[in-house]
Amino acid sequence: MDIALAVIGGTGVYRLAALEDVQARHFDTPYGAPSGPLRLGRLGGARVAFLARHGEGHALPPHRVNYRANLHALQQAGARRVLALNTVGGITAAYGPRVLACPDQLIDYTWGRESSFWDGQGEALHVDFGQPYSPAFRGQVLAAAQAAGVAVLDGGCYGATQGPRLETNAEIARMRRDGCDLVGMTGMPEAGLARELGLDYACLAIVANWAAGCGDAGEITLAEVLENVAAASAGLPALVAGLARG
Repeated sequence: MDIALAVIGGTGVYRLAALEDVQARHFDTPYGAPSGPLRLGRLGGARVAFLARHGEGHALPPHRVNYRANLHALQQAGARRVLALNTVGGITAAYGPRVLACPDQLIDYTWGRESSFWDGQGEALHVDFGQPYSPAFRGQVLAAAQAAGVAVLDGGCYGATQGPRLETNAEIARMRRDGCDLVGMTGMPEAGLARELGLDYACLAIVANWAAGCGDAGEITLAEVLENVAAASAGLPALVAGLARG
């Protein structure tokens, strides 16, 4: 199956707008069931696969997502490039609500998640992860954004926390000291698993709100998050279509 691009949607992105001739495919994997069906269709003349990370009804919190099954299903479908859409909070000044960013680094604060495909048999997997997002593919994402007229910040550090609760002011202050610009709950182990499978992987972070104690952050509401995600995502169909064609 020829898949030009796979897209994983995060909170607020449960379908890929403008995807045409869509068919649902269900995959079995050695790691159990993925979050839901893969939606296969065409966008900009290219074949694209879409998977809702949390399930299409958002039934799966971040620490319960079967990341291994999701990545394995995308590989089974024939995907070689994976664009991860991650809904995040902004920590540093440039990463406020409704900003899109393509980070180049991450710090993993998660725990207890199945973080490797290694099952105890054979040689353990020690992949190079110094640059957690595929540099060449990141460049393609940024070029597609520029061609589509979509503003995307180049770079930044994503801090992946455990969830499902939001972070305390003190936790975000620590993450700022660590060098994080963005905070989310789904960046790991997804990126590491993609590297183990040899997939090109990049993150497009959708800033839905200020993180705790940052900017003009008040109480974070789901309505506000979804409104900001919708506004920031308006240019995604054109960006993804150009990336798929490239």
